Formats: sequence, structure tokens, C-alpha cells
Amino acid sequence: MSRGKVRHMFPGGNTIKGFFSYYDYVLPQEDAKRIFILKGGPGVGKSTFMRKIGEGMCEHGFDTEYMHCSSDPDSLDGVVFPQKSIAMIDGTAPHVVDPKNPGAIDEIINLGLFWREEGISANRDQILRINAQITNSFGRAYRYIQAAYSIFSDNQAIYEQAMDHGKANPVIAEVVESIFEGIGVSEVEGKQRHLFASAITPKGLVNYLPSLITTEDVIAVVGNPGTGTEKLLERIRQAAVERGIHTESYYCALNPYKLEHLVISELNCAVTTTNSVHTVERKPSRTINLNQYLDEAVLEYNREEISFNLKEHEKLLQKAVESIGRAKRLHDDLESYYIPNMKFNEVEKIQQDILNKLLQ
Repeated sequence: MSRGKVRHMFPGGNTIKGFFSYYDYVLPQEDAKRIFILKGGPGVGKSTFMRKIGEGMCEHGFDTEYMHCSSDPDSLDGVVFPQKSIAMIDGTAPHVVDPKNPGAIDEIINLGLFWREEGISANRDQILRINAQITNSFGRAYRYIQAAYSIFSDNQAIYEQAMDHGKANPVIAEVVESIFEGIGVSEVEGKQRHLFASAITPKGLVNYLPSLITTEDVIAVVGNPGTGTEKLLERIRQAAVERGIHTESYYCALNPYKLEHLVISELNCAVTTTNSVHTVERKPSRTINLNQYLDEAVLEYNREEISFNLKEHEKLLQKAVESIGRAKRLHDDLESYYIPNMKFNEVEKIQQDILNKLLQ
């Protein structure tokens, strides 16, 4: 039996809006047969629970989507089995997920039932102190991210001023037409899924593009902020929706409303933004370079500001990464109060029971 295909992504991210969640799109209720929501404190084994079930399903030939945690990319916040229409999600803070259709779709698995409460309550003061420090660290990280984006936005304004959008419009129209050639408008809108391909993590900016951009046709869009790369992707997505075609949208790690990558599996096509931060590893079918429509005179006039903004943006982003890293170390300390008080043999029994149930 061949293994199932594996994809990696982030359902949430550390952004200019604080922690931003696209968890409702991990597996929408209307598409799901079952969503397991894991509850329990740090260190109770939620990530390991999901990873082992994911590995078991993959070994039996089922495609598996691993939803990584932006605060620790080595940890999982969810796992999805598309062929089964089943998902398993960490439902604890900061991405609190509660049942929307209990019993019909959603089922809670409370791993907190398998801890020794007396051992945890004995460390009450330390747990409260560390949780407060974690909150402070994330608050500081988000302020750094907001400051970094503010400086980033100044460069975006400069490039916007230098951009000739009129010259770019015919190119954009040609790309849209070539993707959907011969496909008419549908009476039923295409479904949309929204997630992150990258995230700001304790390890810096981490992305999983290689596992997501796997289509035969790959269109790379090159363009500095302000050149309209997201507008091109939005045009393509809207055209797909109008034609009843399903899309997967992946957003900027900084700005969760800025579209950066679009996968249209039905057409075996992906459109990906390429820049100094993220680039697709494989050779694209074609490249659209929006930078060619920039006025070099405007850029030259603002060269000093552009250079300054880039350096300060990187410094502030690094400070944000350091703060998230501090929160990660504090979270590890917090787990040390839970792990010794967990009955992991009981957790493993539940895990095996669920895996057997999924394989039936």
C-alpha cells in the first residue's frame, strides 16, 4: 500500500492583528463528517496525539494535512484527512474552538481527564506567573510586528507611487483569460478555503510552499509591495469563484488579509508571489514581473528611504521573533508542570481507539 500524500500549512499566525485564526477553514462544518476537538492544558500530548494518528492514516494510504502551530512550528494545531472529511483540531487558547454541531459533527476529546490534578494544583502560583509572562511576551511581539509593518507600508507607498498600473492591467487580463479559457460563468459560486503557507515563528519566518505548490502549471508573480501582486491574485480568485471553481488562498504572514498564493487544484494551476522572503523551489511555467512597470526615477529619488525602511523592518521583525521565542521557552517551562502528572498510557489507548475507528 502506498503512503498518502502529505501537505503542511498554518491555520493561524502571529500578525499585525495579533494572533489571527483561519481555523474555520481547516475543515468547514458543511464539508465535515467528523471534527474532533482536543482539550487539555499544555504538555498533555495534544500535538503528539494528532501526529501519531496522522502518521497512522498516512501509512494506510490516506492523504494528510498537517496544520502547524505558528508559535512552535514543530508542534501541531490540527490534522485533516480530506478523503475521510475528518479533522482533528487543538481547541485550546489562543485558538479556542468549541463545538458548533455537537454530536452531529463535533466531538470533544478532553485529555485533561488523564492528569493528576493534585500534582498540577500544587504548582498553581508558578503556572499563573508563567501564563502572565507568556501573555506579555506575545503582546510585545505583536507590537513589534505592527511597528515592522508600519515601516514596510512606507516602502509599499513608495512603490505604489512609482507603479504604472495602467500598463500592468492588460497583462493581468491576459493571465486571467489564459487560466480560464473556455470556462463559462457558473450559477453556483466556487468554494474558498483560507489559510497561511508561512508564519512568523520562534524560528523566524517559516513557510511550507514546497508541499502546497505542486500543480503542473505554476505562475510566479514577481513584484515589490505596492506593485499590485495581491490584486492580480484577487482577480484570478474572483474569476474562479464566478466559474464555480474551488480555490485555496494563502495569506501574508504579516498581513492576514493580503493574498500571496492561490492554488486551483481543479485546473492543476497555482499562482504564487515570489520575492526575497519566499520563492517557489520548482521552475515556474511562466513568470509575471510587475516590477518592470516601476518608474526608476521615483525609486532613485526614494532610494535612501527604501534602504532605511528595509533595515529597520528586519530589525523589528527580528525583535518580534525573539519575543515569540521567549514565549515558546516559557511555554516549555509551563509544560514541565503538566507532563509529570499525565497518565500518557491512558492517552495512548484513546489515540489507538480513534485511529482504529478512522481506519474502519
